[in-house]
Formats: sequence, C-alpha cells, structure tokens
Amino acid sequence: MRLLPKQDPVPELLVGHETSDDAGVYQLTDSIALIQTVDYFTPIVDDPYMFGQIAAANALSDVYAMGGHPKTVLNIVGYPVKKLGPDMLAEILRGAGDKVKEAGAITVGGHSVDDQEPKFGLSVTGIVHPERFWKNVGAKPGDLLVLTKPIGVGILTTGIKRGAVTPDQESAVTKTMAMLNKTAAEILTDFNPNAVTDVTGFGLLGHASEMARGSGVSFEIDYHKVPLLDGTYQLAEKGIVPGGSKANHNWLIDDVLYNHISKESQLILCDAITSGGLLVSIPEEQAADYISKLHEAGLQDASIIGKVLPKNEKLILVNNSASQKP
Repeated sequence: MRLLPKQDPVPELLVGHETSDDAGVYQLTDSIALIQTVDYFTPIVDDPYMFGQIAAANALSDVYAMGGHPKTVLNIVGYPVKKLGPDMLAEILRGAGDKVKEAGAITVGGHSVDDQEPKFGLSVTGIVHPERFWKNVGAKPGDLLVLTKPIGVGILTTGIKRGAVTPDQESAVTKTMAMLNKTAAEILTDFNPNAVTDVTGFGLLGHASEMARGSGVSFEIDYHKVPLLDGTYQLAEKGIVPGGSKANHNWLIDDVLYNHISKESQLILCDAITSGGLLVSIPEEQAADYISKLHEAGLQDASIIGKVLPKNEKLILVNNSASQKP
C-alpha cells in the first residue's frame, strides 16, 4: 500500500487504502455506497470445484467485513488451458458460481489469461449504507474481541499437500474455507461493533495488530480461547507450517508479547489463512448475545478470544489461561 501513488482527497471516498482496510467504500448517493475488492490465488486444494468455492468465499468475505451486501462479481483467471484442458477450469468456475449464488450476488463477466500456473479469484462489488459500514479501526478499550471461525487453515492445507492430515481433517478445513461470512455479518448488523476485519493472509495476530494500531489501542488475547481446527497443533509440532506463517511471526516479533506461549502456538496465531472468519471488536455488554446468536445459527466455533486495552508498550499481549494447553 505504501508504494501506491498519492492522490488528492475525494469526499465520496469513505474508505481508501490508508488503514489497510478490507475493501474500498465510495459513496454514490445519500443512501448507497459501493464496496469494491479483489482477491485471487493459486489452488490450495486438489478438488477444482472446491477451489472455486474457496476462492469465491475468500473474495466475498471482504464485502461482509465492511458490513455490506455483495451484488456483482467478475472472475479473474490465469490458466494453462493447453496443459490442463478446459474441464478443470469449468469446475473451478462452477464452484465459484455456486458460492456467488449462495451469497445472493451475480457473476457478470471476467477476464482470463494463459498462465503456466492456475490462479483464480474474484473482483467483487457490494453496497452498503454510507453511514452504516464497518472499518478495521475504531476498537475501544473495554470492547471484547470475537472470532467467528477457527484458525489453523494454513497449517492444515500445508498438511494436505504433504499427505499428513486425516480425511476428516481435510474435510473440516475445506468446509471452513468454503463457508461464507454472510451469516456472521448479517447477525452483526443487529449490534454496534466498533471495528471489524476478516482474518486472512496476515493471520489472526497480523490482522489484530492492524486493528489495534489503527485504533490506537492494545489487545489482550487468550490463546486458550482461540478456536483451532483439529490437528493444528500436532502438525505445527512436526514443523508443518507454511512459509507465510513464519514470515508473519517474524514481522510481528516486536509488536507482540507472548506469556508462556510455545513457539508452535505462536506460529498458529500467526498462521496465514485463506477465507478466515471475522474478527470483531464489540462493546462488552453486546458480546455474549452476539456469540449466542452465532451459536444458534450453527457457528459453534465462534468465541470471545480477548479484550481491548488502552494503548501500552506492545500492540498485542497473548496469555494462556489454561496452563495444560500447549
């Protein structure tokens, strides 16, 4: 973001790239603002249909993190059609199309290039009321932190590539990635969150640090309360951790204080995620009700994982309330 050319302020641009937010927000009328975002990546699962589902859910997530409703999408494709043939691409597009339909949006086109390595994603346009969108800054001391999906996605998908996960674990991580943040966001509209983001490539602590820094506060996170996908810690113990997670850990080393947290657990908290859940800073008196409604809607992994503190020396303090947990 820092390499982008500077541009003159535009009153209609309600959210730009200054705080590394999840999407841009541009006001059209007194009651409508556009949300715009784009994301794409290389396959992380073998099943092309599920890859399309995951890529679509990941791109759509940015609109949900802003409090908006996805409306239109454009497919972005890099694909070696002469090498892999058209059938696999058709399955990727079918998976994405089904997920876009589930979101209540519509695919209006796209663009493709001949590429040596498959890549796929979406450009998504959504709408939101210009006075009701969420940002990744604004967290206030006293807020509680809610995470709506379990973490460990990067570690589990690396385990899939190395043949180190069980069929049940592979199914669980695939289902997690393909799950839209639609329900979590729709329920949240009945509350008054102070800051919202989705957890993706920078990991839980990376996105938490952006939120804390931009809000001028610090976060206290209880590792014991962070939901993990089954098998995450065991894989980390075996050194099955993606390079992106290690890079996140190194990048955050000066911003995080770990109290009795193993190196494996530190890497899990920094794990580079695809299509993660929402991280929400919400007033304390609303948090329990939000969690209850998430659980009623089937999001059983949603948890209160910490709280917001006045700004101190470190952006994030990680404790472990259960000494028996690694």
